[in-house]
This record gives sequence, structure tokens and C-alpha cells, in this order.
Amino acid sequence: MTGLIAAAVVFVAIHLFVSGTRLRDAIVARIGQGPYMGLFSLASLASLVWMGFAYGAAHRGPDPVWWSATPATKWIQLVVTFAAFLLIVPGLLTPNPTSVRQEATLEKPDAVSGVLRITRHPFLAGVALWAAGHMLVNGDLASLILFGALFVLALFGPASIDAKRKRALGSAWDGFAAQTSAAPFAAIAQGRQSLKLGEIGWWRLAIAVAVWGALVVAHPYLFGVSPLPGG
Repeated sequence: MTGLIAAAVVFVAIHLFVSGTRLRDAIVARIGQGPYMGLFSLASLASLVWMGFAYGAAHRGPDPVWWSATPATKWIQLVVTFAAFLLIVPGLLTPNPTSVRQEATLEKPDAVSGVLRITRHPFLAGVALWAAGHMLVNGDLASLILFGALFVLALFGPASIDAKRKRALGSAWDGFAAQTSAAPFAAIAQGRQSLKLGEIGWWRLAIAVAVWGALVVAHPYLFGVSPLPGG
């Protein structure tokens, strides 16, 4: 369990305390953007793989369980993860100035469109929902550490990204941020934005539904447990 905790701490720390901070700016100034991105990607992948192997090892040892899945919580988890993929997939397939190397999107007249009207961080919002859904049905310590780390990163990562973009893009970022929100539907609720579901694109939503359905079906074969009630 110690290895899993260490891996989770490293994975979260390099994203929250390096990626969007002035430490990142200092490193980039010293070695350049390209080498930094390469090293950061390598560190992220290495810590993620470490966390995955440590999670498997933790499951084979003493792993306290505080709650288990029930038919009701499995239904809730299915709905939550379905909503998560409706954010994750369109988020990945929509040009977004918060994404890596997509800052130029701000120059387009339709920079705020589709899923970005709901949140400027759709991928991370979806990951937060996905992680929360998995914690609901996995009450063992190892799972809470794994999915909890991803939940914390997805919850606090947007603030780090926003700060990094503001330093780099200045007033152009301020205009984009004024029209959008990190929290889903907040800008819409505040009257700063309107919901236009048609802009998201039916094909993006169709891919999201297909990916969610495929993972539900494949889950027992990939992870040894069915997410379906009664499974």
C-alpha cells in the first residue's frame, strides 16, 4: 500500500505543483518548451504506470474494505460514468485553448462553442465524475487511493491550467475565461453563457455513447468485475 500511496502522491504532485506553476515557467526558461514537454510527458506516463502496478500489488495484500457495491450504487455509477463520457469524449474532440498546444484556438471567432459552453475543462470534469463513480462502488483502500488521486487531480487541475494560461495569454485568456466556467454549467447559470447542445456535434456524442457502452461490456474481461447490477 505504501508504494501505491507514493505513486499517487507523485502523480498528483507533478501535475498540481509543477505543470501549472511558476516552477514550470522557470524550467521552460532553462531548457526550452520542447524538452520540458518531453520530460513532463515521460514523468506523467511513468508515474501513471507505477500507480497502476502499485494498485495491483496493493490488491494482492491486506486491503481494508469500508463499503461494497450494491445494485443501487451500481446503477448510480453507470449513470454517473455515462455523463462523464459525454464530457470526456467531446472534450477531447473539441478544439480548446486549455489543451496542450491549442492556445491558437483563442484567435477563432467561435473559440467558445459546443461543450466549452458547459465547461472550459470538459475532459477533467468528466474524469472527476468517472473517478467519483468508481469510488462509490469500490470501498477498498487501494481503490480509494487510486481513484481518489485522479479525482483530486481532476478537481484542482483546472485552477492550475487557468493560472498557466493567464500568465501566457494575458487579456486574450481573460476574455475566454469571462465567457466560460471551470465548474460545469456555472457560466450558463450565471447568465454569462447559453447552452447550445447542437454545437457539441451528434458524432461526438455518438462516439461517447459507443465508448461508454463498449467499456461496460468489456469491463469484466479487462478488469475482472462487471459494472452491471447483478453482475
